[in-house]
Amino acid sequence: MKAALIEAPGKVTVTTVPDPTPGPRDVVVDVAACGLCGTDLHILQGEFAPKLPIVPGHEFAGEVVDVGSAVTELSVGDRVAVDPSLYCNECRYCRHGRNNLCERWAAIGVTVTGGAAEYAVAPVANCIKLPDHVETADAALIEPLSCAVRGYDVLNAKVGAHVLIYGSGTMGLMMLELAKRTGAASVDVIDVNPERLATAEKLGCSRAAASAEEFQRPNGWEVVIDATGNAAAIQDGLDRVAKAGTFLQFGVADYATRVTIDPYRIYNQEITITGSMAVLHSFERAADLFATGVLDPQIFVSHRLPLDDYPQALAQFAAGQSRKILITP
Repeated sequence: MKAALIEAPGKVTVTTVPDPTPGPRDVVVDVAACGLCGTDLHILQGEFAPKLPIVPGHEFAGEVVDVGSAVTELSVGDRVAVDPSLYCNECRYCRHGRNNLCERWAAIGVTVTGGAAEYAVAPVANCIKLPDHVETADAALIEPLSCAVRGYDVLNAKVGAHVLIYGSGTMGLMMLELAKRTGAASVDVIDVNPERLATAEKLGCSRAAASAEEFQRPNGWEVVIDATGNAAAIQDGLDRVAKAGTFLQFGVADYATRVTIDPYRIYNQEITITGSMAVLHSFERAADLFATGVLDPQIFVSHRLPLDDYPQALAQFAAGQSRKILITP
């Protein structure tokens, strides 16, 4: 089959790889669409993936075309979205219900062959059957939405909070949509990209600007979310948290990224700094939310490109010239 392949740091091609074969509790999915994500860029840089080469793609949905000998939950022809998370279910963190921190953490498209291909294999337990009204390709948005849902689980934000979001790419916009639906009093968005800010305004943010200074809120925000992974944005965001407020590191930063914190201020103002890692008991809820129309794919998806264009699509994504790019094998 044809697949994208990250061969070495900085090198990605489209080539032919062996067709996937399902294990007893696996299914093979004919991939309808696979989303590009910042994680794919980190893999391309030689981070995250334990070894290269790897077929990337952890955001995907498609139609079941083969099932393992012990699969009874799904049948050929079923349409599914796939949770890429692979946990050992044996380590201390898995036993404590913190599977996303698994000591043997793995993921489809990150540590094992993923969905940037014509076909992909996945455990049946990781597949959520799609309702009839959901377009199969659009369901590739469920995985990033499940990460956003996990972020809001961590935040445990109170109704009536004033929220500040750094970044209006796909993940920042998803956090905006969740903030609106979880009782935020206001949701302000910062981005240096005017086109992305325009999308945040279209989705109904309270205010949009290139800098928090433009908002003139000297007492800060109860909830500050970084959805960029950018050191300057993170540093600025930490300084904008109100007393008793929470800063959520949601964007994925490079390993080398460093910022400065003010320990006395954190102590004296009871500020919480926390993070959100991938998916945890949130994929099925995200699928349910998606089925209700919480996201408009026509707004969130800016490009739908063929698999042959994967290298160029990744470069376009890295340059910030898109919202969500879906690869359609």
